[in-house]
Amino acid sequence: MNHVSGLGVLGRTGLTVGELGLGCAPLGNLYEPVSEQDAADTVLAALAGGTRLFDTAPRYGNGVSEVRLGQVLAGVPRSQVVVATKVGYRLTEDGAEPDFSYDGTMRCLEESLARLGLDRVDIAHVHDPDDHEQEALTGAFRALLDLREQGVLSAVGAGMNQSDMLERIVARVDVDCVLLAGRYTLLDQDALTGLLPACEARGVGVILGGVYNSGLLADPRPGAWYDYRTAEPDQVAAALAIEEICARHGVPMKAAALRFAWGHPAVSALAVGARTADEVRENLAMAQTTVPADLWAELRATGLLTREVPTP
Repeated sequence: MNHVSGLGVLGRTGLTVGELGLGCAPLGNLYEPVSEQDAADTVLAALAGGTRLFDTAPRYGNGVSEVRLGQVLAGVPRSQVVVATKVGYRLTEDGAEPDFSYDGTMRCLEESLARLGLDRVDIAHVHDPDDHEQEALTGAFRALLDLREQGVLSAVGAGMNQSDMLERIVARVDVDCVLLAGRYTLLDQDALTGLLPACEARGVGVILGGVYNSGLLADPRPGAWYDYRTAEPDQVAAALAIEEICARHGVPMKAAALRFAWGHPAVSALAVGARTADEVRENLAMAQTTVPADLWAELRATGLLTREVPTP
């Protein structure tokens, strides 16, 4: 496997992030409430399991995720963790307001550091600039690149649910990494032909989020979530077909979903969400599960994966 700098290392930065990071959106009560105790236990379980990368954002529960993460990390040597947060949305009394300006980005990061209780984060992503591409290019990215130049940040990135704009950003901005949610999974390989080869060519590290596509690849059934909304019947059918093949090979589908996402040479790490310590431990166990080559071969033979998609 010819990874840009090796799986677990963030592209050309050399920053050791580990293969499996903790996505902290659930700590901000995504989908359902999470108690203070469960949030703390989730982070502690990840630390106990050797997790290094913790990915949060102001928009995750209007600052709740950052505060909860910071409270636990206060007792952890800073060198043991890699903390990523995001800019582009500033919190107000009415929620999060988009602000991709240079000055707004600086203030956004300052406010995140205060909530986290940290003097620095390692990675700062521009968060979902879908409707603000030009302002992000001239404001937010310029601010983050200046902070990287000053040594305040180790890495500058962009986090989105779409691959097309990320591909344009990689071409136009000297980013170190991207965080791509849901567009490179067992169900959706949208990033295969554009973004991932572009990142590989430039040494840009790729962190994949949403590898369970909001839950459908974890528990496929009618009514399951897919990309933050209820899954369509054809999506449920595809996930059930994948699950059936996984079961035939004695492999939990979650394990196959994780292993598949690691299979592309541009991928540095995954950020997988959890809302309890048990979910963290399950994800860590899934990550250690062996997936036989015959499973991938059967997915290809049935057309659930194309021949062009790399597998581990």
